[in-house]
Amino acid sequence: MRLPYLVCYDISDEGRLNRVYRFMKGKGFHIQYSVFYCILTDVELKEMKAEILKLIHSRYDDVRIYPLPNNSLVAVLGVGDRIPDGVEVFY
Repeated sequence: MRLPYLVCYDISDEGRLNRVYRFMKGKGFHIQYSVFYCILTDVELKEMKAEILKLIHSRYDDVRIYPLPNNSLVAVLGVGDRIPDGVEVFY
């Protein structure tokens, strides 16, 4: 079963930041700076975590993966032109 996740990161080194960004572009939908919306299976989530751990320095960098409820509504305020398919927006 594929479930939605929000992946957010704060990477202190520009090189690691770029590597994480390039990796995440292949895993999810880039919705804001350092924030990706992903729909993943359990196996994909586990693999993504393992790869991110290889790319970051766990002492200096911070990556958070938040599970999201299925079929949740999203409020978009301001310039919200990056809406993934399947995400319902309300104002």
